[in-house]
Amino acid sequence: MGLLTVRAAASQLGVAYSTLKRWVHTGQVRTTRTEGGHHRISQAEIERLLTRQQPEAKRRGQPPTRNDSIEGLSARNRLSGFVDEVRIDGLLAQVRLRVGDQSLTAVITADAVRALKLRRGDDALAIIKSTEVMIAKAGGESATARRRTRTG
Repeated sequence: MGLLTVRAAASQLGVAYSTLKRWVHTGQVRTTRTEGGHHRISQAEIERLLTRQQPEAKRRGQPPTRNDSIEGLSARNRLSGFVDEVRIDGLLAQVRLRVGDQSLTAVITADAVRALKLRRGDDALAIIKSTEVMIAKAGGESATARRRTRTG
């Protein structure tokens, strides 16, 4: 568990240093104090604050946290990748996800593909629980824009 300075924590939260200091002094943020009396904020506290501030962060255009849209899911085995192929046939759909240099295929309902608006090139997560593989799509910057910045 890493401890961050107030300035570093403010940067991660997307708020001004003075705002976070005010939250610390009013007791809205839990901190640890160093021997010199300086406040340090744990990563767990940052995540708690991000969860609480999530709607505001999205309005300001902050990048989403890795699991921002699936915070309450009990599955912990998550593989980030992008959608390589989507095939819909009747009630079912086959989604092929590219994870690094590996390919993972999941069969999910066609309704789930439509609800997630999964398209080729979208960023997505493969969520693995026991023998089940689920596909999730986090909000935020499009995969196309990210690929452009990586390649350009």
